Amino acid sequence: MDGVVMLTFLATFIFGYLCGSIPFGVLVMRLAGEPDVRTIGSGNIGATNVLRSGRKALAAATLLGDILKGTAAVLVANHLLGREAAMCAALGAFFGHLFPVWLNFKGGKGVATYIGLLLGLAWPAAIAFCVTWLAVAALTRYSSLAALVASTVTPLFLWWHGETTEAGLFGLLSILLWITHRENIGRLLHGSESKIGSRLPSVTGH
Repeated sequence: MDGVVMLTFLATFIFGYLCGSIPFGVLVMRLAGEPDVRTIGSGNIGATNVLRSGRKALAAATLLGDILKGTAAVLVANHLLGREAAMCAALGAFFGHLFPVWLNFKGGKGVATYIGLLLGLAWPAAIAFCVTWLAVAALTRYSSLAALVASTVTPLFLWWHGETTEAGLFGLLSILLWITHRENIGRLLHGSESKIGSRLPSVTGH
């Protein structure tokens, strides 16, 4: 790999990171005059925790923003520099959401951005993810479990459809997603995980 290619991939990774690091959960709550989302519920900046504020519209706005920032990063990189650059931007966007520089590298868990990246790179897999998530969530009312199952199905779906490179990328992203959900996994195993729509006590720190 020559220097120009390496610089191109580095630039697209950084571009994706900056897109992914936009903390929509924090921004929409602040613009609406609501408490910092990091001080309520689980303290997470994602749409599920915003929903615990009782503001469904704000949760929907957070979800849409976190999805579209991933999609935008992928589509712009793909339009300007091609498929490989788009996948590099996708990786950057996911890291940006998980570790945003603006929030001391403490970000969300990545589910919405994962969906947004799928929309930009392999939209049928995004549909498969959402259908799986909805089915598991309807059966169990556990958002975290639904995300874990859907993120396991996604790389297999991509591989089954012959998109092996994409399967490898989303396999890596799924591992990262599982890592961000490690506390949820522990609570699921102990039967103490909160269900969709439930409210949690406010946290004291960010």
